[in-house]
Amino acid sequence: MGSIPLQRDIVQRPGIPAGRADARPAAHTSLPGNLLAPSAARRFVRAALGEWTGLGLPAAVGFSERVAEDAEIVVSELVTNAVVHAGTNVELVARLEEAAEDEVAALVLEVSDHHPARAVRSDRPESGSAADAAEGAGLVGPDEPAEYGRGLQLVGTLSERWGITYRTGLKTVWARLPVDDWNPFPEAAAEPGFQQGLRAAELLAPTARRALRDDADWAGRGALSFLAEASDLLAGQLDEDIVAALSGQLLVPRLADWCAIWLEPENGGPSAVPRLASVWHRDEAETGELRTLLEQDPIRLPERVGTGPVSMPWPGGEEGGETEERAVSALAYRITSGGRTLGAVLLGREGLARVPDEVTALIEDFVRRVGLAVGAAREYTRQATISRILQRALLPGKVADIPGVSSSLVYEPSDDGVVGGDFYDIFPCPGDRWCFVLGDVQGSGPEAAVVTGLARPWLRLLAREGFGVGEVLDRLNRLLLDDAMEAAEAAALMVAAAGGQQTADTGQSRFLSLLYGELVPLPGGGVRCTLASAGHPLPLLLRPDGEVRPAAEPQMLLGIFDDVAYESQSFELAPGDSLLCVTDGVTERRCGTLMFDDGDGLAQALAGCTGLSADGIADRIKRAVHEFAERPPDDDLALLVLQAG
Repeated sequence: MGSIPLQRDIVQRPGIPAGRADARPAAHTSLPGNLLAPSAARRFVRAALGEWTGLGLPAAVGFSERVAEDAEIVVSELVTNAVVHAGTNVELVARLEEAAEDEVAALVLEVSDHHPARAVRSDRPESGSAADAAEGAGLVGPDEPAEYGRGLQLVGTLSERWGITYRTGLKTVWARLPVDDWNPFPEAAAEPGFQQGLRAAELLAPTARRALRDDADWAGRGALSFLAEASDLLAGQLDEDIVAALSGQLLVPRLADWCAIWLEPENGGPSAVPRLASVWHRDEAETGELRTLLEQDPIRLPERVGTGPVSMPWPGGEEGGETEERAVSALAYRITSGGRTLGAVLLGREGLARVPDEVTALIEDFVRRVGLAVGAAREYTRQATISRILQRALLPGKVADIPGVSSSLVYEPSDDGVVGGDFYDIFPCPGDRWCFVLGDVQGSGPEAAVVTGLARPWLRLLAREGFGVGEVLDRLNRLLLDDAMEAAEAAALMVAAAGGQQTADTGQSRFLSLLYGELVPLPGGGVRCTLASAGHPLPLLLRPDGEVRPAAEPQMLLGIFDDVAYESQSFELAPGDSLLCVTDGVTERRCGTLMFDDGDGLAQALAGCTGLSADGIADRIKRAVHEFAERPPDDDLALLVLQAG
């Protein structure tokens, strides 16, 4: 999320009647309503404290690491509560109040969401807002122990006072943290360790430059900060091997001298052998030898063992405890998620015959987060695999080669390769005809995939039955309307079976825009092209002299009205002529309020492609679309170039 600019303002102090405002040093920002917001909020508060310290504000002299850690914990819980239970963007204000006669200086944190009707929750004694987030995401059940923090209990414990203010369209939860650790040496409060805090960059710093923290450091707020930051890092990973690698780097050398992580095969049975996914040692030179020792004896924890620590032999056969040479301790933890065993973590500490209970409990909490991350990564992998299989089924494995015509196709789904709403096809038909299709289904994801799965085979069937271009669209239109009616009737039955409660988006229309045409080679060279555009961006014809003109007339979308008669246009695609067909992911590519095709932008870009091959035209148009705005395209992008030879 990059750096967040601090904005100073005069803000309303919580609990003070409207109309009476106090001018205070303040920083405010807006955060997106997703589970990355708490991490961004903690970084933002750290940055604000650092800036105020650098400015030498009187109250900032009282800042200490304790104040910074308390602020991080409080803002993390407040923002997570807002994101999970309100589901809107979040407004965050951090304000510094100077000491008054009746009270000490204080840091005030305000977190506002735009769902004033949604209550703030802290209804399970051992549940925090982030735990509720995990439950809402389907990662834990309602009766499982909390995995994240202590919710508003922490806010109430760490703050002097806190409360909720309701305004029109806005709900604000605020907390006031006293700044009472007065430091007569301001330069000490601004030291780098204070301003940097416990961030992701520090968590993954090279291990050679760090040492194990004293176990006493983990007994309080340091453990909470570690778990919060570790959760942010692990939750964003979609590959289980990356989760395993990050977990090792997080544990070593903070809580262990070395660690190893095994992962069970996802579809393996009782006899399946776990895979050694990651080995991490504080001395990188010893990692290879440790891996060799561990690979000889894959870890297997008995079924009766829960998620707590289990004493294990030291690699190489040495038992834990006091030895002739040194004290060593090795512990194993089961990785679980949703009641399933996903693997195990084995770690070792030298210089200790027994790891303190507070550290083993902290590691157990951490391993639970590893289980959630591995489970989420596997779920994502399963869904991505299903999407790839669907993608292969919904799109042709190969497009046909057309005699006398060069073709070039660009297809870029917006959702990282997941099934999109755009589809294409080029296929031969009886009578020395070659047909081409470029379509765009309403919506995206599974609903779009349903229509794509129907439209493409229907088009092939109708075309091979010998129907003309206009007749193919007529019949496809009626098929879509019939299917939409059947789907609506089935949805109505589902609603009735559910007691009249609407359980899905019933009655969603199934319509699409489509460009469909056929090519017939001509004896003297070139091809005869007949096509029709149903609610689709019009194809453009590029002549060798640079002239560009539309090659079809606009007509109604498919799947809306049943009394539409579609018409086709025919023309000759002479040698050197090029036909450009695109979806609205090209024409409606946005940069602010502007679109790529504003002012015939697509035609101008095509005119600049004079003399290029089909591949050259496709590549230049694609680059022009991508370079039109800094952000990547947020819609599926498909374009087809046909060039007569």
